[in-house]
Amino acid sequence: MVFRRNFLGGLIGAMVALCACAPTKSNSADAVAQQELVISTSSGDHRFKIELADTDDERRIGLMYRTTLPDNAGVLFDFGPGEKHQSMWMKNTLIPLDMAFIAGDGRIVRIEANTTPRSLASIRSGEPVLAVLEVNGGRFEALGVKPGDVVRHPLFRQH
Repeated sequence: MVFRRNFLGGLIGAMVALCACAPTKSNSADAVAQQELVISTSSGDHRFKIELADTDDERRIGLMYRTTLPDNAGVLFDFGPGEKHQSMWMKNTLIPLDMAFIAGDGRIVRIEANTTPRSLASIRSGEPVLAVLEVNGGRFEALGVKPGDVVRHPLFRQH
């Protein structure tokens, strides 16, 4: 009986120690390297701190499972090389987002505003793009960001 209790106690202790060492999902962009991105609009330049999603795993996860996002933060999905039609969805994304579909020259070709969290509906680019920028829902409207505005980041060839 004493052996069984000690064995179970040790087993439980080992499991707790393993769980304490296990990596956890971050709920903020602070845990990943951030880059600066600027959107030039008729009302001026707007700076964002973004994460670059340029691998299959990073693009697959994006902003899934996050419950908050700072006002001028987001994720830039790099789908290069070359421009292609793209579609996104909101599966496992818990907050509404704005999506800017961006051509290779940095021009925003389409904006999908205030997407529906957890939706499986396909959100399409409408024309070939190199990247998609996701930010908090309503942020583009608040800043006056519109199709035709230009995103400045090393990913894009500028005029």
